[in-house]
Amino acid sequence: MNRRTWTLLASVVLVVAFGLLGVFVRVPFVALGPGPTYNTLGTDGDAPVIDIEGQQTFPTNGHLNMTTVSVTDQLSVFGALGLWSSGNYALAPREVYFPPDKSEQEIEAENTAAFTDSQTSAETAALGHLGYPMKVVAAQIVQDSPADGVLAPGDRLISANGRPVGDPESLRAALRGSAPGDEARIEFQHEDQPPRTATVRLTERPDGPGGYLGVGAAERPDANFDIEISLADVGGPSAGLMFSLAIIDKLTPGELNGGEFIAGTGEIDELGRVGPIGGIPFKMAKASEEGATTFLVPAGNCAEAASQAPDDLQLAKVGTLDDAMRALSAIREGKPPEPC
Repeated sequence: MNRRTWTLLASVVLVVAFGLLGVFVRVPFVALGPGPTYNTLGTDGDAPVIDIEGQQTFPTNGHLNMTTVSVTDQLSVFGALGLWSSGNYALAPREVYFPPDKSEQEIEAENTAAFTDSQTSAETAALGHLGYPMKVVAAQIVQDSPADGVLAPGDRLISANGRPVGDPESLRAALRGSAPGDEARIEFQHEDQPPRTATVRLTERPDGPGGYLGVGAAERPDANFDIEISLADVGGPSAGLMFSLAIIDKLTPGELNGGEFIAGTGEIDELGRVGPIGGIPFKMAKASEEGATTFLVPAGNCAEAASQAPDDLQLAKVGTLDDAMRALSAIREGKPPEPC
């Protein structure tokens, strides 16, 4: 073979090699892009996203859509370049979303736990906004602590050392000044059983001086009905705000959204404070594509959202659940909500 033939052959081999590398070699990145949205007033499959049993509910209309971000893993070189060049996706280091020290099962469990905690916070914030009474429960029991084996998660805390427990701070106040080795009397109620009192011996606090019980107390609605949130294959905490709004809409007469297509995002805590989240440009783009006219934006995301919002999408700045309710009230009245 002459030189030209050798050159052509070498070129073909290089092209094939680069092609194989581009198709089969995985890059240490994931692609972030628009994920599906879900109408929290509607259904997921055959089941309502939010189902309230044991309490009167009212008809709803329109949309209160939660939004998500898709995470595409196991990208080839060509796949990553293709998604990035489309302009609809961004690349991020894979280790941020799939830490190398955790298994996929552990990551999935953490996402599921965050989603479950988000539901609990959303229910507490919504019913607190509606004026339902609250109770204090043992939300967490530290393993091998004095409370472990005595209290169970969800137990209602009634008193500590003879002092009523009306909020989490009152439990801390009742134990303040105690020392390791001291006994504490805890009155509590497990599910529907009669209240009872247990005496536990406190240990040393891991974070400073004083006696340690090992209970994470939290407020929960004292309501005699059940709220079930069902949404398959969704994790993380960012749907909390939209869940709270949907619960309020179902429990109150009239249409909270005025029958409009409202979308949004935001983590919410039990006091109704709305926290910032990631991926908001993708969430806004998908919401606009599906027909949303207004997007509820956590106050902490407003600068980013305002610079990247689709032209046809009105933004409403929300720092709390009360802010979101005011924004929806303005929309019902045909007025603009507070913008970003």
